[in-house]
Amino acid sequence: MDRYELRRQDYSLSADQTELQAGYAKFFRSRCSLDTVRAAEAAGFDKQLWEQLCATGATTMALPEQAGGDGATLVELSLVAEELGRVIAPLPWIDHIVAARLLARLGALPTGEPGSAEIVDGTRLLALDTRVDPVTGVRLIAAGSVADEIIVRDGSEIARLRFDTRPAKVDNIGRLPMAWVDPAAADHRTVLATGAEALAAYDRALDEWRVLTAAALVGLIDETLRIAAEFATTRYTMGVPISTLQGISHPLANIAITVNAARNLNRRAAWFLEHEPGIQPALPAAAFVYIAEEAPRAATMAVQVQGGLGVATESAASAYLVRARGWPLAAGDLGASAVQVAELFAAASA
Repeated sequence: MDRYELRRQDYSLSADQTELQAGYAKFFRSRCSLDTVRAAEAAGFDKQLWEQLCATGATTMALPEQAGGDGATLVELSLVAEELGRVIAPLPWIDHIVAARLLARLGALPTGEPGSAEIVDGTRLLALDTRVDPVTGVRLIAAGSVADEIIVRDGSEIARLRFDTRPAKVDNIGRLPMAWVDPAAADHRTVLATGAEALAAYDRALDEWRVLTAAALVGLIDETLRIAAEFATTRYTMGVPISTLQGISHPLANIAITVNAARNLNRRAAWFLEHEPGIQPALPAAAFVYIAEEAPRAATMAVQVQGGLGVATESAASAYLVRARGWPLAAGDLGASAVQVAELFAAASA
């Protein structure tokens, strides 16, 4: 029997994977309260929390063993991403590990070389240009204001940039440590690779970013559902909880369906991208487009369930809403991902 025959249809978690997710859920619940998130909004980054996360091995686990990592698959990484999104943690963990995995894929993260160990353990933070519609010149980088190094696609080249003074953070709806970055203005620029194979490796990195960001959005929306449902069961009208009203219960049920559908699609995308990337190449973009479109709708409904409280700036639901809208924008135009899905399906059926 083909060793993947059953796994192509069964994406249930193993006992080890369940334990891994539970461990990171506990970590984030204990260290990343909403107050912590609010306090980090000015910078878009909590350095102390980042160091605590790195101490758990969250960056090391993401890398292959030949690069000094622990060889976790995208399925395991998506479980961590889901818990990160559940608490809307102000951490560019996804950007860092995807960029580091790209360096490893390009042979630019050799064990024992100066700087490699610091990238593996998260001491040196990486950013990645995550726009799926390639641009030249100045571009917005999601973690550009806090990264020690930035990996970009510049024409047919994959380049590594360093600035003596980090680019300034720009305000953004997703509360990300985002910055305008001009590759031509970098104080240090190293070409890592060039040509078709290099661009293919970069496209693989973008697929990984979309899978992990989609997982984070799943956790985010799952938590907005919890917030809204808890509110609806404790608020009464005409002597009954508002959760018993069809105008409340049915939309909340729709959010639950969205969460389950997005989680299943995303785990399928993670599994195929890790093990058989050429079999279902449209899955990463499809999973990302689906949750990127559904997350703002679900978060908006969670806000509406709470009425006036939901739109207050101090409301937890409003904090989740702005990130549901803002985090996918790091990929640039969502339509570019949708077009890619269509093109891949068209190519497969030709």
